[in-house]
Amino acid sequence: MTVMNAIIPSKDTQKPSPVPNDLPTYDARKLLGNGVLGRLVLDDQLYFLRITRAGKLILTK
Repeated sequence: MTVMNAIIPSKDTQKPSPVPNDLPTYDARKLLGNGVLGRLVLDDQLYFLRITRAGKLILTK
């Protein structure tokens, strides 16, 4: 006799969202205007935000 154990997820179970819905949301393209490079300041530190040709975001110091 073969015994198989299967785990069947409940349809009622929802995964909790990894990011709360009430966080501020910013559109990177609107932040950078018509450009692909912008500056951000945090505690007197300067950072650069860039949108690549592939549509990815890069944040550098």
